Amino acid sequence: MPLYEGIGLISEKHAVVVDLGASLTKCGYAGEISPRCIVASKVGGRSLHSLTSATELYSALVDFVHMLYFKWLLVNPKDRRVVVVENVLGATLMRETLAKVLFRHYEVSSVLFVPSHLVCLFTLGVRTGLVVDCGYRETTAIPVYEGVPILAAWQAAPLAGEAVEAAVRADLVCRGAVTRGEGNPPEPVDPALLTPELVADVALRCCFVTSLARGRRLVELVAAPEAAAELATWLEQDAAPAVVVPCGGDRLLQVDGVTREASTELLWALDEDRMSVACTVLDAIAASPIDCRVALAEALVVVGGTAMARGFTARLSQELNSLLATPKYEKLKIEGFKIFQPPAQLNYVSWLGGAIFGSTDVVVTRSLTREQYLRDPAVPDWANLRFNTQQVEERQG
Repeated sequence: MPLYEGIGLISEKHAVVVDLGASLTKCGYAGEISPRCIVASKVGGRSLHSLTSATELYSALVDFVHMLYFKWLLVNPKDRRVVVVENVLGATLMRETLAKVLFRHYEVSSVLFVPSHLVCLFTLGVRTGLVVDCGYRETTAIPVYEGVPILAAWQAAPLAGEAVEAAVRADLVCRGAVTRGEGNPPEPVDPALLTPELVADVALRCCFVTSLARGRRLVELVAAPEAAAELATWLEQDAAPAVVVPCGGDRLLQVDGVTREASTELLWALDEDRMSVACTVLDAIAASPIDCRVALAEALVVVGGTAMARGFTARLSQELNSLLATPKYEKLKIEGFKIFQPPAQLNYVSWLGGAIFGSTDVVVTRSLTREQYLRDPAVPDWANLRFNTQQVEERQG
């Protein structure tokens, strides 16, 4: 008996839901509460989102989708509809190439593209919220009011997991140490030892977000060369405990407390452009219509893998309340903020929304079928008026 299921009635089978993130891809079935697999969005060691050639991307997606279907899902691609959870700010090349791979190579029956920020609210059963997605490459904030995204108010900043990993690597090269068994003195860290996998493991397992006052004081100590003695005292008395991470063979990587606490401070420290994760949220609220601002501030939805860092939401609340007292944001007249607690881990809330959405009748009535695609190979974009007119909706049934 083959590992995958035979071809049957498509209406009786749950759709496949795919969330192709910048770092990780979540894949599973509609109607389930968690994805079947969470794998790196890479093929042959190269990130799918780093490929700019349509030919290379097509070949990589063929291999990647094959792995999803025949290693993790174990189903026949022709037997299932597909729901793709996409970023509204994502590349058009990725959307069109993925549709081409699914329709022409794997011959799926239909594909439905849904925006991630809208289906995030679907998991909570609300129609209004400010979706703050702190992922791997950037943090985006998109307001949604009564089910309508306010695209003119979206904000984005390159402050996310990739920047945190870069800070961890720099700190380990500067202050890290490697020991080889008991009794041997510590050695400086060889930059070649710090592979992307090891740095990501240190950032995920060891680093956390500290409080506002402690974080700002720590940044001052690290940035000031004349405060080296005070920083050494901090390491001995007040810093978080150091941890040891195996890095191959008998080698142990020592990660000090400053690295564990200070690596995430770049998410909150205001740069020359006065940008931070909290500023991104407030700027999105300020750019929204005035009668929507209070409702958006009371309905923050924080998602993304970087937001899973311990202490992230507490620090975000502290930063938002602190910035409200500054001259730039005091005009907003907001009393406070409320952050939703999604019914899933923050790194796959969008996927869960797609799984809920894909279990409804919309997956049948709104999907792009293979026959339509072969007749007109244009992938519908919900933000494009070409596909969102009354005449198009009537023609598609």
